[in-house]
Amino acid sequence: MAGSNVTALFRASTAHSPSYFTLNREGAGAAGEITDFCIPCNPYFPTPAMFDELGSRLREILTYYPSSADTITAELCQVLGLNPQTVAMGNGSTELITWIDHLLVHESLAVPVPTFGRWTDQPMETGKRVDMLLLPEAHGFGLDTESFVRFIRTRGSRAAVICNPNNPDGGFLPKQQVLALLDALQDLDLVVVDESFLEFADAEPEPSVAAEAVLRTNVIVLRSLGKNFGLHGVRFGYLVSNPGLAGKVRAALPKWNLNSFAETVVFMLKGHRQEYTESIQRSRRDREEMTWRLSQLPGLTVYPSQGNFVYVRLPAGADGTVLRDRLLSEQGVLVRDCANKVGSSSRFLRLVVRPQQDVSRLISALEQVLYGQLLQAPEAAWTPRPQRFAQVPMSAPQSLPPEQLQHAPAAMLARDTQQTVSPHGLGPVPAQGRPPNTALPGAMARGYTSGTAAVDRLVSGA
Repeated sequence: MAGSNVTALFRASTAHSPSYFTLNREGAGAAGEITDFCIPCNPYFPTPAMFDELGSRLREILTYYPSSADTITAELCQVLGLNPQTVAMGNGSTELITWIDHLLVHESLAVPVPTFGRWTDQPMETGKRVDMLLLPEAHGFGLDTESFVRFIRTRGSRAAVICNPNNPDGGFLPKQQVLALLDALQDLDLVVVDESFLEFADAEPEPSVAAEAVLRTNVIVLRSLGKNFGLHGVRFGYLVSNPGLAGKVRAALPKWNLNSFAETVVFMLKGHRQEYTESIQRSRRDREEMTWRLSQLPGLTVYPSQGNFVYVRLPAGADGTVLRDRLLSEQGVLVRDCANKVGSSSRFLRLVVRPQQDVSRLISALEQVLYGQLLQAPEAAWTPRPQRFAQVPMSAPQSLPPEQLQHAPAAMLARDTQQTVSPHGLGPVPAQGRPPNTALPGAMARGYTSGTAAVDRLVSGA
């Protein structure tokens, strides 16, 4: 597929990337094969045997109506140990976000950015005021909860949302900090903790606040199933809250909002708990290795993540939109550039955690498109480390001036702090004594031309 056609596909889908099916229909990628680092779901679940079972039941799944949402919810709650009166299931978490906005967000919503786009876009589409707190790049996009509370008080926001881990950067708040935030905001109409990616976190044993949410009058915890179970196409998620809030959402949901695929998968879960647990553990190990391998690329800043994705800042002069298009059209590798995320820019990519062989393809593609040659030796070894990633120090976030909100992504383009990456993937470390345009090895020193002017300037040290 020509590069211009690839660009047109992405520009036609401004809020999110075009679907995998659209790209395949249009012939994007090398030989029509795409290695997907864009859509964040579990690559190890369902197991091949589970897919075989689903395939053998395809006719009945597609032929018959599903059971009621109450029946499917009751089964899910039995598997997860939840009270059905505190749960509402939706046709994907985005359906629940829509109903939360319509039913429970009345005036304004405070949200740190960058974050999942529906938390900013959905309330604006219904005429709410969205108060956006800019997370500081200089401190790893970490959320300082006390600063967030002060921001909410200053703006007079009536509802608030945090994502934990945050999307796109994977930033994580320990459970006690989240609970302290909920205590400080108990007078608001609503506080949502979006835990869509929390299953992939390993920073503490029990990080969810779902059990505490049911005891509070204004708290909703949102959870995803498609991401955890590797089944984005099924579209199912759920929320947990006190029975009053959960019942209000359940009453508004359409009849048969859950499909037969969702029902079939939910009723299969009880017999496959061990495989699911192992799949999450493998994804966590893959995240650590992938972070380490990415951190070996010259000029690439890798931020610590507790999600099943890694947020990276490209070398100075590299444009994520151009890189995205070339990776897809020349290498068959699909990545998520963050140019259209408020609070981010085209300097950043979100890369989904995938198995080692796929990461090798990603690394090779990045090396060839960014630098013009393979840099990492095939025999370069990674060994797991017992300690977890260090937390990036946090300071007071900056609020985004109202006049910049509409053009926030462009406003972020000028930010460019000189940073390098710890060789052990411990997050951004200030560069000390490193010249701003250190020459890169190999073909770049021999006059290599990438075809992208900004990358060529980086390569030549100009």
